[in-house]
Amino acid sequence: MNRFRATLLAAGLAAAVALPGSMSHAGPAVDAHGFVRVLPGTEQWEDYPGIEGIKIMVLEGDLKRAGPYMIRVKFSPGTMSMPHFHPEDRLCTVIKGTWWSGTGLTFQPENTEPLPAGSYMKHPAGEVHYDGAKDEEVIVQIAGVGPSGATFIHPELGKTGRSLP
Repeated sequence: MNRFRATLLAAGLAAAVALPGSMSHAGPAVDAHGFVRVLPGTEQWEDYPGIEGIKIMVLEGDLKRAGPYMIRVKFSPGTMSMPHFHPEDRLCTVIKGTWWSGTGLTFQPENTEPLPAGSYMKHPAGEVHYDGAKDEEVIVQIAGVGPSGATFIHPELGKTGRSLP
């Protein structure tokens, strides 16, 4: 692993312990037998802390602790995250809209690749990326093994950018 990537990964691991408490709740109600059901229209979305235009729903697990988790992330039209990385692999499935994904240290929404509903993408641990919505709402389901976190490459620029000029 090169020195730059190792430094980014170490920063990401430090950020993992700083996740807001609101992103580590127990998730949806569990019935007497342990089954969980989330039906369309019953979702409980929360604002993603510090990122306008992005909402999150924890379906399973605790992002701050070791173990598996599953979340959904909702991007409002024209909203993209700025370049960042996570300390863990993330397994992403687009369940609504077209998700636009780019890689690298420089935010270039015009160079993102479209992933329509039904698409899958793996975000490898420590690899820099940015993603979001262009002209429609997008929902992505993400699974991983925590603890989780996000480290933004250029925090002075903020955590979101506009995908459209």
